[in-house]
Amino acid sequence: MPANRVLFVDDEPSLRLTFPAILGMHGFEVRSAATVAQALTEITTRSFDILISDLNIGQPGDGFTVVSAMRRTQPDCINFILTGFPAFESALAAIQSQVDDFLIKPAQIGELVELIQEKLRTRHPSCPSVPMRLSKLLRDYVEEIREITVGKMKSDPALGLICISDEERGGELHALLLEMANQLDSPAPDQLTGTAIELSRQHGAKRLASGYRISMLVTDAVILEGVVYDMVRQRLLLLDTSNLVIDLKRFNNSLDAQLRESVQAFWDQAARQRSADSGAG
Repeated sequence: MPANRVLFVDDEPSLRLTFPAILGMHGFEVRSAATVAQALTEITTRSFDILISDLNIGQPGDGFTVVSAMRRTQPDCINFILTGFPAFESALAAIQSQVDDFLIKPAQIGELVELIQEKLRTRHPSCPSVPMRLSKLLRDYVEEIREITVGKMKSDPALGLICISDEERGGELHALLLEMANQLDSPAPDQLTGTAIELSRQHGAKRLASGYRISMLVTDAVILEGVVYDMVRQRLLLLDTSNLVIDLKRFNNSLDAQLRESVQAFWDQAARQRSADSGAG
Protein backbone atom coordinates (compact mmCIF):
# COMPACT_ATOMS: atom_id res chain seq x y z
CA MET A 1 0.00 0.00 0.00
CA PRO A 2 1.47 3.40 -0.95
CA ALA A 3 2.27 5.82 1.86
CA ASN A 4 -0.24 8.55 2.66
CA ARG A 5 0.99 11.83 1.22
CA VAL A 6 1.17 14.86 3.54
CA LEU A 7 1.70 18.53 2.75
CA PHE A 8 3.10 20.35 5.79
CA VAL A 9 2.98 24.16 5.63
CA ASP A 10 4.70 26.32 8.24
CA ASP A 11 7.05 29.32 8.15
CA GLU A 12 9.10 28.10 11.14
CA PRO A 13 12.25 26.34 9.84
CA SER A 14 12.62 24.20 12.97
CA LEU A 15 9.12 22.76 12.57
CA ARG A 16 9.70 22.06 8.88
CA LEU A 17 12.70 19.95 9.92
CA THR A 18 11.18 18.06 12.84
CA PHE A 19 7.53 17.47 11.86
CA PRO A 20 8.16 15.91 8.40
CA ALA A 21 11.00 13.75 9.76
CA ILE A 22 8.87 12.33 12.57
CA LEU A 23 5.83 11.88 10.33
CA GLY A 24 8.10 10.06 7.89
CA MET A 25 9.08 7.66 10.69
CA HIS A 26 5.37 6.84 11.04
CA GLY A 27 5.08 5.87 7.38
CA PHE A 28 3.93 9.14 5.84
CA GLU A 29 5.38 10.66 2.68
CA VAL A 30 5.79 14.37 3.53
CA ARG A 31 6.50 17.47 1.48
CA SER A 32 7.00 20.87 3.13
CA ALA A 33 6.25 24.45 2.16
CA ALA A 34 7.35 27.65 3.92
CA THR A 35 5.06 30.14 2.17
CA VAL A 36 1.58 30.34 0.71
CA ALA A 37 3.05 30.53 -2.79
CA GLN A 38 5.07 27.34 -2.26
CA ALA A 39 2.01 25.59 -0.82
CA LEU A 40 -0.16 26.58 -3.78
CA THR A 41 2.49 25.26 -6.17
CA GLU A 42 2.50 21.93 -4.35
CA ILE A 43 -1.31 21.74 -4.35
CA THR A 44 -1.55 22.38 -8.09
CA THR A 45 1.24 19.99 -9.10
CA ARG A 46 0.86 17.03 -6.70
CA SER A 47 -1.90 15.11 -4.99
CA PHE A 48 -2.15 14.78 -1.20
CA ASP A 49 -4.12 12.81 1.35
CA ILE A 50 -3.47 15.17 4.26
CA LEU A 51 -2.79 18.89 4.64
CA ILE A 52 -1.32 20.24 7.88
CA SER A 53 -1.05 24.03 7.75
CA ASP A 54 -0.16 26.68 10.27
CA LEU A 55 -2.89 29.30 10.65
CA ASN A 56 -0.46 32.21 10.32
CA ILE A 57 2.12 31.77 7.56
CA GLY A 58 3.94 35.05 7.28
CA GLN A 59 0.66 36.95 7.65
CA PRO A 60 -2.24 36.26 10.05
CA GLY A 61 -4.83 33.97 8.52
CA ASP A 62 -2.70 32.85 5.56
CA GLY A 63 -3.53 29.25 6.43
CA PHE A 64 -7.11 29.94 5.34
CA THR A 65 -5.85 30.58 1.81
CA VAL A 66 -3.98 27.27 1.72
CA VAL A 67 -6.91 25.24 3.07
CA SER A 68 -9.31 26.99 0.71
CA ALA A 69 -7.11 26.11 -2.28
CA MET A 70 -6.80 22.49 -1.16
CA ARG A 71 -10.54 22.11 -0.60
CA ARG A 72 -11.29 23.39 -4.08
CA THR A 73 -8.50 21.51 -5.87
CA GLN A 74 -8.43 18.25 -3.90
CA PRO A 75 -11.77 17.99 -2.03
CA ASP A 76 -11.03 14.56 -0.54
CA CYS A 77 -7.84 15.72 1.20
CA ILE A 78 -8.04 15.78 5.02
CA ASN A 79 -7.25 19.27 6.30
CA PHE A 80 -5.71 20.19 9.65
CA ILE A 81 -4.86 23.65 11.01
CA LEU A 82 -2.18 24.42 13.59
CA THR A 83 -2.79 27.56 15.64
CA GLY A 84 -1.04 29.21 18.55
CA PHE A 85 -4.10 31.30 19.42
CA PRO A 86 -6.77 29.08 21.04
CA ALA A 87 -8.68 32.14 22.29
CA PHE A 88 -9.17 33.46 18.75
CA GLU A 89 -12.80 32.35 18.90
CA SER A 90 -14.10 33.85 15.68
CA ALA A 91 -11.26 32.30 13.69
CA LEU A 92 -11.67 28.93 15.37
CA ALA A 93 -15.39 28.94 14.58
CA ALA A 94 -14.54 29.32 10.89
CA ILE A 95 -11.80 26.71 11.15
CA GLN A 96 -14.00 24.12 12.82
CA SER A 97 -16.72 24.53 10.20
CA GLN A 98 -14.39 24.09 7.23
CA VAL A 99 -11.50 21.79 8.24
CA ASP A 100 -11.35 18.32 9.71
CA ASP A 101 -9.69 19.41 12.94
CA PHE A 102 -7.20 21.80 14.48
CA LEU A 103 -4.35 21.51 16.96
CA ILE A 104 -2.98 24.08 19.37
CA LYS A 105 0.75 24.74 19.19
CA PRO A 106 3.01 23.28 20.42
CA ALA A 107 1.33 20.20 19.00
CA GLN A 108 2.37 16.75 20.19
CA ILE A 109 3.44 14.52 17.32
CA GLY A 110 1.88 11.45 18.88
CA GLU A 111 -1.46 13.20 19.21
CA LEU A 112 -1.22 14.45 15.63
CA VAL A 113 -0.39 10.99 14.25
CA GLU A 114 -3.32 9.42 16.11
CA LEU A 115 -5.64 12.14 14.85
CA ILE A 116 -4.48 11.69 11.24
CA GLN A 117 -4.89 7.92 11.42
CA GLU A 118 -8.39 8.27 12.89
CA LYS A 119 -9.45 10.70 10.15
CA LEU A 120 -8.00 8.42 7.45
CA ARG A 121 -9.99 5.47 8.82
CA THR A 122 -13.24 7.43 8.82
CA ARG A 123 -12.63 9.45 5.67
CA HIS A 124 -15.59 9.74 3.31
CA PRO A 125 -16.08 11.66 0.04
CA SER A 126 -16.21 15.40 0.61
CA CYS A 127 -19.32 17.44 -0.09
CA PRO A 128 -17.93 20.97 -0.32
CA SER A 129 -20.27 23.77 0.69
CA VAL A 130 -21.26 26.40 -1.85
CA PRO A 131 -18.89 29.36 -1.35
CA MET A 132 -20.54 32.68 -0.59
CA ARG A 133 -20.03 36.03 -2.28
CA LEU A 134 -19.08 39.11 -0.27
CA SER A 135 -22.66 40.41 -0.46
CA LYS A 136 -23.93 37.36 1.43
CA LEU A 137 -21.17 37.73 4.02
CA LEU A 138 -22.30 41.32 4.65
CA ARG A 139 -25.90 40.19 5.10
CA ASP A 140 -25.18 37.11 7.21
CA TYR A 141 -22.79 38.90 9.56
CA VAL A 142 -24.34 42.38 9.51
CA GLU A 143 -25.00 42.40 13.27
CA GLU A 144 -21.47 41.27 14.15
CA ILE A 145 -19.92 43.82 11.78
CA ARG A 146 -22.17 46.54 13.22
CA GLU A 147 -21.30 45.72 16.84
CA ILE A 148 -17.54 45.55 16.22
CA THR A 149 -17.58 48.79 14.20
CA VAL A 150 -19.56 50.69 16.83
CA GLY A 151 -17.16 49.46 19.49
CA LYS A 152 -14.12 50.62 17.53
CA MET A 153 -15.72 54.02 16.88
CA LYS A 154 -16.41 54.46 20.61
CA SER A 155 -12.81 53.56 21.48
CA ASP A 156 -11.32 55.94 18.89
CA PRO A 157 -9.67 58.92 20.68
CA ALA A 158 -11.56 61.49 18.59
CA LEU A 159 -14.83 59.73 17.74
CA GLY A 160 -15.28 58.55 21.30
CA LEU A 161 -15.68 62.15 22.47
CA ILE A 162 -18.65 62.78 20.17
CA CYS A 163 -22.02 62.25 21.82
CA ILE A 164 -23.78 59.76 19.51
CA SER A 165 -25.79 56.83 20.87
CA ASP A 166 -24.93 53.25 20.01
CA GLU A 167 -28.46 52.88 18.64
CA GLU A 168 -27.97 55.74 16.19
CA ARG A 169 -24.56 54.57 15.00
CA GLY A 170 -25.70 50.95 14.83
CA GLY A 171 -28.91 51.74 12.96
CA GLU A 172 -27.06 53.73 10.33
CA LEU A 173 -24.43 51.01 9.91
CA HIS A 174 -27.04 48.26 9.64
CA ALA A 175 -28.89 50.09 6.86
CA LEU A 176 -25.66 51.03 5.08
CA LEU A 177 -24.25 47.47 5.12
CA LEU A 178 -27.45 45.96 3.76
CA GLU A 179 -27.56 48.58 1.01
CA MET A 180 -23.92 47.85 0.13
CA ALA A 181 -24.79 44.15 -0.11
CA ASN A 182 -27.69 44.96 -2.43
CA GLN A 183 -25.42 47.15 -4.52
CA LEU A 184 -22.82 44.37 -4.89
CA ASP A 185 -25.58 42.12 -6.27
CA SER A 186 -26.96 44.76 -8.64
CA PRO A 187 -26.35 44.79 -12.42
CA ALA A 188 -24.35 48.02 -11.97
CA PRO A 189 -22.40 47.41 -8.73
CA ASP A 190 -20.01 50.34 -9.31
CA GLN A 191 -22.83 52.91 -9.36
CA LEU A 192 -24.35 54.12 -6.09
CA THR A 193 -28.06 53.50 -5.75
CA GLY A 194 -30.38 56.33 -4.78
CA THR A 195 -30.81 54.77 -1.33
CA ALA A 196 -27.04 54.58 -0.78
CA ILE A 197 -26.64 58.22 -1.83
CA GLU A 198 -29.41 59.31 0.52
CA LEU A 199 -28.00 57.33 3.46
CA SER A 200 -24.54 58.78 2.84
CA ARG A 201 -25.77 62.37 2.62
CA GLN A 202 -27.85 61.95 5.78
CA HIS A 203 -24.76 60.64 7.53
CA GLY A 204 -22.70 63.70 6.51
CA ALA A 205 -25.38 66.21 7.52
CA LYS A 206 -26.07 64.51 10.86
CA ARG A 207 -22.40 64.30 11.75
CA LEU A 208 -21.97 68.05 11.22
CA ALA A 209 -24.72 68.61 13.78
CA SER A 210 -23.00 66.13 16.13
CA GLY A 211 -19.74 68.08 16.08
CA TYR A 212 -17.77 66.03 13.56
CA ARG A 213 -14.88 67.30 11.50
CA ILE A 214 -14.23 66.12 7.95
CA SER A 215 -11.38 63.90 9.17
CA MET A 216 -13.85 62.07 11.41
CA LEU A 217 -15.99 61.12 8.43
CA VAL A 218 -12.87 59.57 6.90
CA THR A 219 -12.16 57.74 10.17
CA ASP A 220 -15.69 56.30 10.13
CA ALA A 221 -15.07 54.84 6.67
CA VAL A 222 -11.61 53.52 7.55
CA ILE A 223 -12.93 51.73 10.65
CA LEU A 224 -15.78 50.11 8.74
CA GLU A 225 -13.42 49.04 5.95
CA GLY A 226 -11.03 47.46 8.45
CA VAL A 227 -13.79 45.54 10.22
CA VAL A 228 -15.13 44.13 6.93
CA TYR A 229 -11.63 43.09 5.83
CA ASP A 230 -11.05 41.36 9.18
CA MET A 231 -14.36 39.55 8.74
CA VAL A 232 -13.27 38.42 5.26
CA ARG A 233 -9.92 37.18 6.56
CA GLN A 234 -11.48 35.24 9.42
CA ARG A 235 -14.04 33.60 7.13
CA LEU A 236 -12.00 33.16 3.99
CA LEU A 237 -12.78 29.45 3.85
CA LEU A 238 -16.47 30.28 3.43
CA LEU A 239 -15.99 32.72 0.57
CA ASP A 240 -15.95 32.45 -3.20
CA THR A 241 -12.27 33.30 -3.62
CA SER A 242 -12.52 33.28 -7.41
CA ASN A 243 -14.64 36.46 -7.19
CA LEU A 244 -13.31 37.88 -3.94
CA VAL A 245 -10.83 40.37 -5.42
CA ILE A 246 -13.42 41.99 -7.67
CA ASP A 247 -15.99 41.97 -4.85
CA LEU A 248 -13.58 43.72 -2.50
CA LYS A 249 -12.67 46.24 -5.18
CA ARG A 250 -16.35 47.03 -5.69
CA PHE A 251 -16.86 47.27 -1.94
CA ASN A 252 -14.00 49.78 -1.69
CA ASN A 253 -15.31 51.78 -4.65
CA SER A 254 -18.74 51.90 -3.04
CA LEU A 255 -17.31 52.98 0.31
CA ASP A 256 -15.22 55.70 -1.35
CA ALA A 257 -18.25 56.98 -3.28
CA GLN A 258 -20.37 57.05 -0.14
CA LEU A 259 -17.64 58.94 1.71
CA ARG A 260 -17.60 61.56 -1.05
CA GLU A 261 -21.38 61.95 -0.74
CA SER A 262 -21.09 62.31 3.04
CA VAL A 263 -18.36 64.94 2.75
CA GLN A 264 -20.34 66.86 0.12
CA ALA A 265 -23.46 66.85 2.31
CA PHE A 266 -21.33 67.95 5.28
CA TRP A 267 -20.02 70.95 3.30
CA ASP A 268 -23.43 71.80 1.87
CA GLN A 269 -25.00 71.81 5.32
CA ALA A 270 -22.12 73.87 6.72
CA ALA A 271 -22.55 76.42 3.89
CA ARG A 272 -26.27 76.72 4.59
CA GLN A 273 -25.58 77.31 8.25
CA ARG A 274 -23.00 80.00 7.47
CA SER A 275 -25.46 81.67 5.09
CA ALA A 276 -28.21 81.56 7.71
CA ASP A 277 -25.91 82.96 10.38
CA SER A 278 -24.75 85.73 8.02
CA GLY A 279 -28.36 86.67 7.16
CA ALA A 280 -29.37 86.73 10.80
CA GLY A 281 -26.45 89.03 11.59
